[in-house]
Amino acid sequence: MVSRVLRVPVLALLAVGLAACSQAPKLDPADLLLVNGRVYTFAWDEPAADGTPAANAPHGPQGWRPDAEAIAIKAGRIVFTGSSAEAEAYRGPSTRLVDLGGATALPGLVDSHVHIRELGQMETYLDLTGVQTEAEAVDRVVAFAAKVPKGEWIVGRGWDEGAWANRYPTMALLSEKVPDHPVVLASLHGFGVWGNKLAFAQAKITRATAAPTGGVIVKDAKGEPSGVLLNRATPLLQGAVPPPTPEQAKAWVLAGLKRMAKDGFVAVHEAGADSELMRGFESLRAEGQLPTRVYAMLSAREPALCREWQAKGPLIDPEGMLTVRSVKAYYDGSLGSRGARLIEDYADQQGHRGVSGGSYGFDQAVVADMMKAGFQVGIHAIGDAGNRETLDFIRRIEGEQADIRTNRNRIEHAQVVHPDDFSRFASQQVIASMEPPHAVEDKPWAEVRLGADRVKGAYAWRTFRKAGVRLIFNSDLTGSDHNIFYGLHSAITRRDKTQQPPGGWYPEQRMTPEEAVRGYSTWAAYASFTENETGILAPGRWADITVMDIDPLTIGVDRPDALLQGQTRMTIVGGRIVYEAGR
Repeated sequence: MVSRVLRVPVLALLAVGLAACSQAPKLDPADLLLVNGRVYTFAWDEPAADGTPAANAPHGPQGWRPDAEAIAIKAGRIVFTGSSAEAEAYRGPSTRLVDLGGATALPGLVDSHVHIRELGQMETYLDLTGVQTEAEAVDRVVAFAAKVPKGEWIVGRGWDEGAWANRYPTMALLSEKVPDHPVVLASLHGFGVWGNKLAFAQAKITRATAAPTGGVIVKDAKGEPSGVLLNRATPLLQGAVPPPTPEQAKAWVLAGLKRMAKDGFVAVHEAGADSELMRGFESLRAEGQLPTRVYAMLSAREPALCREWQAKGPLIDPEGMLTVRSVKAYYDGSLGSRGARLIEDYADQQGHRGVSGGSYGFDQAVVADMMKAGFQVGIHAIGDAGNRETLDFIRRIEGEQADIRTNRNRIEHAQVVHPDDFSRFASQQVIASMEPPHAVEDKPWAEVRLGADRVKGAYAWRTFRKAGVRLIFNSDLTGSDHNIFYGLHSAITRRDKTQQPPGGWYPEQRMTPEEAVRGYSTWAAYASFTENETGILAPGRWADITVMDIDPLTIGVDRPDALLQGQTRMTIVGGRIVYEAGR
């Protein structure tokens, strides 16, 4: 555990250890000095494609060992990494000295695909995460409604559209038990929404309402809306929810970012910032209130916003707190709701291959123009056809303007890939942005959707690595638990939180502990063009540091199940402690 701040010599034992350095000349005093830690700088070469550590990595026959134990920080940047004894030269009268007490310090962790407003909303919305049945979900709504004034909207999120795909709920029980509130319940991954009769009435959704292209209004045997909308139809119901005030929207953003800082993340990549969200980010940046760095991916679903930024060009914040140089687009739907576009029929629904492209609202002109204006693109693609067609699209736009390849374009999720297409990610220099938790959460039904052969190309991290593809790891929160220890555990073990299956789900795709950490740090830095500023702990770099009470490199090898018990002890962004356990 991180100890209290010490403004006198740390410990008698440390004083003895520093005696040999008492004659060393004092350097420019640090603002913050971290000592007595297990520091992994990651300032060594990349591991091989099979995960073997580089020759200069602090790794040997006995496993991993820290390559430093102290970090000195001045004016927001690292000025020293090394031993605690050597760090004494950076201590001055005003230096804040923190004894890490053996805790592990890593390059600051990044969640490179989030929906931060939704995380903030969870503080005030109804949480349905983990509900197993319709009845259980309705019971939660009933309990929540007891605290809400009659007539007010109840908004929730978290029922699993993938696990429930063969037994979608209806509005009947929800309307019976909660008749006096319009209720709108978004699904776990956002590709479904469930509501009661009053919500459908206020949204004016009837049997005559036409589903938009790429969307489904689920209906009963009489042709009436049953209570669930899927894929591109979800806005029909969600759009009826009264909009938040600007201050409420900003409060959600701030609450979400503070939660990320508490959970050890120094930066997030917002995957689809609309005008409301951008106003929140920009306001917080102007006020100096951003607790973490924000890399904003503009929402291609708002063409006017994209055109505005196309004219202005990317925003590169010199301090790195708010950067806008990316755009997020959706090419197909989700695998769980059978919206992902597949090359061949779904194994559990013959004649159906999902939806993609213009049929799913993908605006080629907007995305292409943003790419040509210097914006990185992050395109949501789940199915093997969706990924192939997305690669085709990127290649076509590159053919029109060659320098687009330097935009470090991304495919978000890259969930199911045909064997012929892995190498295309590498040759086109497209980053695969993936979520380790998705693999262990989707395993109960993914093979049912795909079949035994096609599933081998799903969630295939090792196959990507061996093909020379750049990977980054993230959570897609609130679609998955963003807890970093859960993310690392998923990547390293391919087991869920109950440690199932014992040998891991398709274990040949597992990552090593080093690769898992890099997926949330050094590799994420590359994806945001900040690899020369962050991602490793070295003099001159931003002082972005995550401190945790376990060593994921050693535990990830020896006792990977213990990763789930890890705790964040400190989060430092630009030399500023934004979270400290116990404070």
